[in-house]
Amino acid sequence: MAEKHLFTSESVTEGHPDKVADQISDSIVDAILDADSGGRVACETLVTTGMALVAGEIHTDAYVDIPSIVRAVIKEIGYTDPQLGFAFETAAVLTSIDEQSGDIALGVNRGGAGDQGMMFGYACTQTDVLMPMPIIIAHRLVKRMADVRKAGEIEYLKPDGKSQVTIEYEGGTPVRLHTILLSTQHSDDISIDTIREDLHEQVIRPVVSDFEVDSSDYRVLVNPTGRFVRGGPMADTGLTGRKIIVDTYGGFGSHGGGAFSGKDPSKVDRSGSYAARHVAKNIVGAGLAEECEVQIAYAIGVAEPVSIMIDTQGTGKIGDEQMTGIVRELFDLTPGGIIERFNLRRGIYRKTAAYGHFGREEDDFAWEKLDYADRLKSKA
Repeated sequence: MAEKHLFTSESVTEGHPDKVADQISDSIVDAILDADSGGRVACETLVTTGMALVAGEIHTDAYVDIPSIVRAVIKEIGYTDPQLGFAFETAAVLTSIDEQSGDIALGVNRGGAGDQGMMFGYACTQTDVLMPMPIIIAHRLVKRMADVRKAGEIEYLKPDGKSQVTIEYEGGTPVRLHTILLSTQHSDDISIDTIREDLHEQVIRPVVSDFEVDSSDYRVLVNPTGRFVRGGPMADTGLTGRKIIVDTYGGFGSHGGGAFSGKDPSKVDRSGSYAARHVAKNIVGAGLAEECEVQIAYAIGVAEPVSIMIDTQGTGKIGDEQMTGIVRELFDLTPGGIIERFNLRRGIYRKTAAYGHFGREEDDFAWEKLDYADRLKSKA
């Protein structure tokens, strides 16, 4: 019998301070790309009590009203009450924007990568979206928590919150749901017993029922300290790019270290990671492996990748070296090729900035399509 072990992943709501920052940064990217598809953006946001600071390097011929974008995002997330210490009407919006360095532009203008770095993509057969089970359950829990808050089904919930999911594995197979942890900001006048009962019935049970894993006896922790009234940017400063493991695979596989949000697709931190996920998912989706990790590395100003690595963790139907050769033949992994394949020069990024960039089979998430699976099978 395979040895058992536990694995845990976390996610956060769209009202978590770091995710507020990510969504603001990506909304600015969206606005610029919708006005100027050739715009270049590297945009960082900091949010804290009563304030949002946007800084970065932007090159565009278009004008976008950054303060209005910031306030719209804060409002849509649900920070509408000044008593929360952070609200769309009362928060100060500060900006410090410079032009993109001409030295960087030299390489990007001829189709090269916007920076050096290594990017990873991952896929596995644990779920129907070919993602690790802990991170997908964690994402869906916080998404469900936000949905019931916005629909008024649990009126005392506030925007900030987190989830954490622990799965028991036998070898590489998820076999049992072990622990669910939910923490949610709430009104001051609600008992912890009410919060725990409502979240168990209206959030946890509906999400867990969608997964084929033993959920007959799992531990539930809701607001373990008993109180979470002070939250959001008033309680914790938020920064763009601080939730990169939440954004990707929840700790499964490797991470190159670069954040996604606030960056236009010439930045391979973003587009290269999307391409690596696309390759990995199509290899697994084609039935050529049960698990696959892809690494792509770039040099600034150079179009072709410095290296490509395929690692199927011993589950591949063909050798990893042969698979790498097939990937090189079939996939254009230059920045320009990736941008064209996924149609990335348009405003699609705000929706990626909460609940994960991967495992979401929506029309704009072109890197999630299994459109190369048949070609891979034919070549293999």
